[in-house]
Amino acid sequence: MNKEKNLSYLVLIRHGQSEWNEKNLFTGWKNPPLTEKGIEEAELAGIRIKNLNIDFSHYFTSALIRAQETGEIILNQLEKEKIIKTRSQNLNERDYGDLSGLNKDEAKKEWGEDQVHIWRRSFDTPPPGGESLKDTADRVLPYFEEKIKPLVEQGNNILICAHGNSLRSLIMSLEEISPSEIVKVEIGTGEPILFSYSTESRFKRKDL
Repeated sequence: MNKEKNLSYLVLIRHGQSEWNEKNLFTGWKNPPLTEKGIEEAELAGIRIKNLNIDFSHYFTSALIRAQETGEIILNQLEKEKIIKTRSQNLNERDYGDLSGLNKDEAKKEWGEDQVHIWRRSFDTPPPGGESLKDTADRVLPYFEEKIKPLVEQGNNILICAHGNSLRSLIMSLEEISPSEIVKVEIGTGEPILFSYSTESRFKRKDL
């Protein structure tokens, strides 16, 4: 992709498959590393992002290992040594509280399928001791508005490597998706999502 005049770019990517993704466990703020598949997903994502021919100036990630590992693999693919790196807990995955570390099928047996579905797919009902998607958005969006969006508005190209629910919160805002609809949006591991930004059209999702 050739950089169009007066456009800047924001690329979002969910980390590659983690060991707990593979085991179907609620992960949240726990810190499992990537699987071999997750490493491969990150490498392929790096190639896809490199082919966009975008010169990134800033890279943001969460405080969790699986996102950091994914981001470093991507930056290695980009052969990008000079980039400003920022880690923030505000970009962490949703905290699943008492569900963290539990197998999702076992959780259904313990609390019931309907209750677990509500915890996973409602916007504002958190699991015991954890966060709802609304709670996650309440920390992700102010951080984005304060720390990241101004950089994009100044013409910088930004890469964010984070998690399914932190990115879901961000996409809800960028694409003006309703809370009832955003809970249905799936974000695949290792799948880059590209937005362009201009003062005229603001953020606009683009095909990769």
